[in-house]
Parts: sequence; structure tokens; C-alpha cells
Amino acid sequence: MLLSAHVLLGFTALVLGPLVMLSRKAPGFHPRAGEVYHAAVLGVCLTAGALAALDWARLWGFLPIAIGSYAFAFVGYAAAKLRFRGWLPVHVIGQSGSYIAMVTALLVVNWENAVWPWVIPTLVGTPLVAWTVRRISRVSRQYSAG
Repeated sequence: MLLSAHVLLGFTALVLGPLVMLSRKAPGFHPRAGEVYHAAVLGVCLTAGALAALDWARLWGFLPIAIGSYAFAFVGYAAAKLRFRGWLPVHVIGQSGSYIAMVTALLVVNWENAVWPWVIPTLVGTPLVAWTVRRISRVSRQYSAG
């Protein structure tokens, strides 16, 4: 039952992530789906911790991924809620980092005994996040200058 909840929550986060990232950034779908994404990532982290505790010798290595994924999600979530000066790049990095960690975990679980699942999501995701942050920073500067 715990594993089923973990898989369902992970599936929810993995499907919602791109939908939220690509959705229009306005009241409505984006913030509501972002709330569900945040809850799903938290649920994945909690169920991963419980699963690791049940089979520590075999699953302990997934706990740092789960904690890291939720830490990124929390930072991104908090940035959007607090909206401090310069919050948007922090939000993007946090949410994107959590998604990269979720994809990493999915690949590692399903592509055993290989180093590539640990590396591919970061190699693909990091340049996309950097490009997005540069883009929103440039747009932000245009609005503040104009």
C-alpha cells in the first residue's frame, strides 16, 4: 500500500510538472496545479522515507534524492508564496530542481546498475533552467527599466 501511494504521488508530480511549467503564469491553473505538485512531491518524500526505513540496506540511497527533491520544491514554493525581491528566479530554480530530482529517481529505479540515470536529468535540465532564469531576468530588467 505504501509503495502504491509512492508510485501514485510520483506519477502525479511527474505528469503535473511539465503541465505547470508550460502553463500560462496567471491566477487559475498554474497556482492550483502548483499546489498539487508541491503536495505530491512532499508525499513522495514522506513515502520514500517510510520505504527506505522498511528496507534500509537496499533503499537508503533514495532518501537523499527524496529529501533534496522536496527541499528544492519547498524553496520554490516558499519563494512564490513570500514574493520577496528577486523571488521569481528562486521559484523557477526550486521547482525545476525538484522536477530534475524526481526524473532522476524515476530513471535510477527503472534503469538499474548504470551511471547515466544519475547524470542525464541534470545534464538536460540544468541548461534549460539556466536559459529560463536568464530569460525571465532579462524580461524583469526590461519592466523595471521601462
